[in-house]
Amino acid sequence: MHRDKFFKEIENLNHPNEKLVKTHCSYCGMQCGMNLRVDTKENKIIGVEPRYDWPVTLGKMCPKGVTAYQQVNHPDRLLRPLIRDDASKKGTKEGFREASWEEAYDLIVNNFKKLQEQYGKDTLSVFSGVSMTNEKCYLTGKFARVALQTRYIDYNGRFCMSSAAGGFLRSFGVDRGSTLPWTDIHETDCLFVAGSNAAECHPTSMFRFWEVQNRGGYLIVADPRETPVARRADVHLDLRPGTDLALANGMLHLLIKNGKIDEAFIQEHTNGFEETKEIVKEFTPEYTSEITGVSPEKIIRAAEIYGKAPNAIILFARGVEQQHKGVENVNSYVNMALVTGKIGRPKAGVATLTGQGNGQGGREHGQKSDLLPGYRKITNPEHVKEICEIWNMPVEEMPKEGVSAYEMIELMMDKTIRGLFLLCSNPAVSAPNLNFVREAFRNLDFMVCSDFYLSESAEFADVILPATTWAEDEGTVTNLEGRIIKINKAQEPLGESKPDWQIQIELAERLGRGQYFRHLTTAREISDEFRLATKGGYADYYGATWEKIDEQDGVFWPCKDEKDAGTPHMFLDKKFYHPDGKAKIFALPYRPPAEEPCQEYPLRLTTGRVVYHYLSGNQTRRIKFLKDMCPEPYVEVHPELASKYHIQHEDKVRLYTRRGEAIYKVKITEAIRKDTVFVPYHFGHDESINLLTIAALDPFSRMPEFKACAAEMEKVEETIAQRTEG
Repeated sequence: MHRDKFFKEIENLNHPNEKLVKTHCSYCGMQCGMNLRVDTKENKIIGVEPRYDWPVTLGKMCPKGVTAYQQVNHPDRLLRPLIRDDASKKGTKEGFREASWEEAYDLIVNNFKKLQEQYGKDTLSVFSGVSMTNEKCYLTGKFARVALQTRYIDYNGRFCMSSAAGGFLRSFGVDRGSTLPWTDIHETDCLFVAGSNAAECHPTSMFRFWEVQNRGGYLIVADPRETPVARRADVHLDLRPGTDLALANGMLHLLIKNGKIDEAFIQEHTNGFEETKEIVKEFTPEYTSEITGVSPEKIIRAAEIYGKAPNAIILFARGVEQQHKGVENVNSYVNMALVTGKIGRPKAGVATLTGQGNGQGGREHGQKSDLLPGYRKITNPEHVKEICEIWNMPVEEMPKEGVSAYEMIELMMDKTIRGLFLLCSNPAVSAPNLNFVREAFRNLDFMVCSDFYLSESAEFADVILPATTWAEDEGTVTNLEGRIIKINKAQEPLGESKPDWQIQIELAERLGRGQYFRHLTTAREISDEFRLATKGGYADYYGATWEKIDEQDGVFWPCKDEKDAGTPHMFLDKKFYHPDGKAKIFALPYRPPAEEPCQEYPLRLTTGRVVYHYLSGNQTRRIKFLKDMCPEPYVEVHPELASKYHIQHEDKVRLYTRRGEAIYKVKITEAIRKDTVFVPYHFGHDESINLLTIAALDPFSRMPEFKACAAEMEKVEETIAQRTEG
């Protein structure tokens, strides 16, 4: 039976009042294809079906994707604006009352204007997120700089994707999360996965990973934990947290020593090789082993496999990037691809496993402190002029460059920033050193939060505005490949909730800046302006119309005009985006983590995800099935370490660092290094592991070092009363 006819017949089997809406998951960068089942009579999403025609995942969905639709009509949804009348209850769910949109808007505008009149335009700030569509991300950058006229805007990708972006920019001159389409992965000869628990964080990619081995290829995994993908690996490089740079230098040393480099490619298409060659001379397998804890034999075997493979793909994720040298880590792994020439062709290249749904598009179009749409730089006068012409705005009114997300929080503490508009983000859980962050939020004079749930961050707000979910609006997002796809509206907004773009346009009007926004009345109109604003930039979306996206199952950027089909493979012509057309190989001396174990704090703490939750857990912890499967955080401890501390499985321990402490149940497992403990980061309030993490920032990306810090733990002895109650 023809595929189209088959799916049409399935659709006809549905209830008479039911329709299927083709869209994509709301969670990670895989953006798995799905059909939302909608009861048209009740205006309600009632279920989900996988899309077998979506080429990236071919009908695969994870536990989060299967239940994503349940967030839309959840009883916790915010349906009307909330105003806090009792400032003494900041940081709690108490002290709010329902209000009309007009009252909420009036309060926001009056306070924003008052603060700016007294302290200047830059006393206000915007902290946004990349689970929004490209259109919303674009408009948020415009809202901050045009409506609020502030320099202070940044986004939660600073805690997620910024090191990958910085690394790609330094190596290639352009930041696209993958140099090749995901459909190439299973056809490569060697897959090198660094710092990614892909089987839990991106499980719908795993059929391609396993197919590499099924075809006779090899899988190499670098990770401190024996994750499910590491257990299947041909080589598991079980490195100490924070030592990726040494490992990659050790691999490079062996590739050069054993003659597994492409000298012609290096000569014709790169700069920096000779300096790098000198730096890595000392990184013998033995020296690399001393730093990383990985045996010399494993390092030698991994270099041999990668070096001999005709084609190879390097994938990395937050384990590599969430370090105070995350950009250099990315550069060091990219070096491996460049010296071997395994890039710029099908089945060979590098990619980052994007954590957030629009982690790629959300960082390209104006939410970052230094960027304007199309990856233009706000420090470049020509780029500023180009955007001001599109916005019909005087060049002299464009604010200057701001600072990164955590640095904005520091400015809240010293009162440089006194007002915050927070949307689509939950930094009261996701930021490092949370005791400091929460105190900074309390220190604000006025805070507004736009969300569809009352998050831990919203608990600090003076006004909460009810936003829509992904299924109540439409627009585009860009998945982990760099493929622009379409999100379709399946349900009318619940209660009085509104899309974030509508909220910002209505606020702009009341702030006296409506002339720059009032022509934008639909998501489609925002999309048309957004595409125009990217035209000519590195991240050029101009040719990616909604119609073309539907016709092609997505469009890879750059896509420069109506005739351009897009760019699935980057650098096929071996032309990189630096002025001389060459990529850069970086000589990178090893730097240890910002905080190494010591007598007082002898353990290494690292953090990550579990398959059942997403980011701060604001959405997934409300879904019963996901909550039941992982109701609380835990600390993974190796049996030998547990014996040393006299603790057993499910005992409680107090885990602490120089910044904070929390109590967790123990999960004893051999799938963790003996010197390392691991805690998932999806939990809020006193359970948040980010109470303990360190805010050491990468000098290029300003990414905090979530993945490595010094810690200690002690057993918590239950009281007699607690044991009796149990």
